Amino acid sequence: MSEEKPPTGTLLTDHLAHWAAVTPHTRAFTFVDFPEADSLGRHRSLTWRALDLRVRAVAEALARTVPPGERAALVLPQGLDYVAAFLGCLYAGVTAVPLFTPDLPGHEGRLAAVLADCEPACLLTDTATADRVLAFTAEHALPETALLTVDGLTAPALAEVEPPRRPAPDDIAYLQYTSGSTRTPAGVMITHANVVANARQGMAGLEAEDPTTTAVGWLPLFHDMGLVLSVAAPVVGGLGSVLMDPVNFLLAPERWLWLLGSAPRVVTAAPNFAYDYCVARIDADTVEELDLSGVSVMLNGSEPVRPATLDRFRDHFAPAGLAPEALCPGYGLAEATVFVAADPPSALATGVDCDPDALTEGRVVPAADPARATRLMLCGAPSGQRVRIVAPDSGVVLGEDAVGEIQVCGPNVGAGYWKKAALSAEVFGTRAPGEADDGPGWLRTGDLGALHGGALLVTGRLKDLIIVDGRNHYPQDIEETVQQAVEAIRPDRLAAVALPGPDGAADRLVVIAEHRRRQTADAEEALTAARAAVARRHGLRLDGLRLVAPGSVPRTSSGKISRAATRSRLLSGGFDAVGSAR
Repeated sequence: MSEEKPPTGTLLTDHLAHWAAVTPHTRAFTFVDFPEADSLGRHRSLTWRALDLRVRAVAEALARTVPPGERAALVLPQGLDYVAAFLGCLYAGVTAVPLFTPDLPGHEGRLAAVLADCEPACLLTDTATADRVLAFTAEHALPETALLTVDGLTAPALAEVEPPRRPAPDDIAYLQYTSGSTRTPAGVMITHANVVANARQGMAGLEAEDPTTTAVGWLPLFHDMGLVLSVAAPVVGGLGSVLMDPVNFLLAPERWLWLLGSAPRVVTAAPNFAYDYCVARIDADTVEELDLSGVSVMLNGSEPVRPATLDRFRDHFAPAGLAPEALCPGYGLAEATVFVAADPPSALATGVDCDPDALTEGRVVPAADPARATRLMLCGAPSGQRVRIVAPDSGVVLGEDAVGEIQVCGPNVGAGYWKKAALSAEVFGTRAPGEADDGPGWLRTGDLGALHGGALLVTGRLKDLIIVDGRNHYPQDIEETVQQAVEAIRPDRLAAVALPGPDGAADRLVVIAEHRRRQTADAEEALTAARAAVARRHGLRLDGLRLVAPGSVPRTSSGKISRAATRSRLLSGGFDAVGSAR
């Protein structure tokens, strides 16, 4: 690859044009699908020049259909067409809205709500999906909208198409709809400057700037981490990108790991559940056949990252040559484009054993008793941005080892929420008491954490916090305790929530948990075991345990448990309990 680099401060599409000119025949993006259950994978690739041609074709079609600044919703499957459609929107100065096809299980309502909210002037899809998209919009009484199928647009004659209007860096490049873990999905307005800045921050923070690096991912491209890691960062850095569909990962997670062995320096990312899923589904014989020695980074961006998950994955896949330091805890959110901080791969991920009683009081104190310690993973120092911790009630900036709300300031912070001025004012551009009213202000993340030795510790979500007798308890800690105490509970398929007590009494702690497939438990026995474990570990009374069928506990589009949705469904009587005790 050429040593020449594109100039700083340019648009994402300027980087694409640069690589198409400098390394036109280098493979840029590869999509791997698995047409049969035993398939080894069918690879389709585009060079930088071929990708640039397809992107310009999409841009030319959009220019004839959609005025600059209007929105185009991406309603098509994961693959090379998705990449071309997204970049084509940016090239044409049209605001992209990365979404998914109507057949994504469990998310039909979310798709309809987002399409109604973003009011697209055009729907981008492919030939195979077009009829389903039209039927979906009619079924949900959505306005008739122009529809373009992107898979038939490429043609050499369109090679010299120029954009109708060059976007400014502060123009909106796309709307990144949040996964909805704590509120109704809202569209974060990500500018052209935001996405380029965050791509650079991510590559620097993950030490992934070597030109031989390859991004390998199955995360959906409508998700913030999937879009930035698998599309934006490769385009900015001129890196290779290998994509697969999330469904093919869920059907056979070893497919992801096989692809990780296809390049010498690989960067990838996944949430907690994916790492645990690999451990549960991939046997020792298959591990022996894998080669993970070329993996540089396996980012875990959950909130928070579970140390036990990292340990299990590291031990299970050590025989495949996985370097222990490749597992990197990280932190990010859609409102900051995605990437904020990560523990670098040049050293082993570091955990901090915290005194649980001090944590409930909002302090990070080393644990005197390791058996009772709450272990939190350091997520590294912020990359190209600033992070501070403030008291949630007063906004006062806190010092080291004090737990409060995480706030972020940097060129990657989005411009606000689409059509939500009041919410934008509440979340974006906030200031501490007495702070000068100049500069960009700070992003309220809604996440709780602390700075420890300059690195970020994430403790949980502010809105998920369970407060009993004035003490803070983190639901993920309670959930971990309950799933260890009751064997019949599916790992990571449960939610601890606080429900209002009768007649204004104190909140009640209740856990809703999916039982394992083909396995049930006596509800009273399960509650007894869980209640004893929660009391011993957390000093809390567990008022109720409801066992529900597999697949019942609500999750976000990125696979995280949605505690807010779980609580709402429970209060409205929306769960059919297999067993319930209280």
